[in-house]
Amino acid sequence: MADSPEVIQAKEKRDDKEFFLETVKTNPALIEWASDEIKDNKEIILQAVKRDGGALEFASNRLKDDKDVLLEAVQQAGWTFCYASNRLKADKDVVLKATEGDGQALYYASKELRDDKEVVMSAVNNKPIILKYASLRLRNDKDVAMLAVSKAKQKVIDFITPNLREDEDIKNLLNN
Repeated sequence: MADSPEVIQAKEKRDDKEFFLETVKTNPALIEWASDEIKDNKEIILQAVKRDGGALEFASNRLKDDKDVLLEAVQQAGWTFCYASNRLKADKDVVLKATEGDGQALYYASKELRDDKEVVMSAVNNKPIILKYASLRLRNDKDVAMLAVSKAKQKVIDFITPNLREDEDIKNLLNN
């Protein structure tokens, strides 16, 4: 399949900062064909992820470790948290913003944040089945379990601890 005229132009202008500053405002995916220098330009990448968080995929590793860039990207598309640096996967502000948009972000969060009740509640509220990636301590937390069961009933029951499955409040939620 031949490249579109836009892709051809992006490839030809891969080092042209002004071209990409304007282009990403309307077609952020074209950042894929930019030079490494352009992909490391915070101003351009911020413009791209403001329009389409998925453009983060093509940002430099340095910018995937930039909190401003990550917050903007996950605000547009929570799933883009998967591209975050390890440092930002352990940043509670970033993880909370990501889980608000897509509970699946918990899967990529640091081990410590998968054991943070506020983070887990945010993720479970958005995507109850993600409970399976919470720490065992929080899968044994009644508040977390109640939220998950209230949202998804049988889909999450296997991910809460056996003793909570026998809890009367949990049973009542399952039966209603």
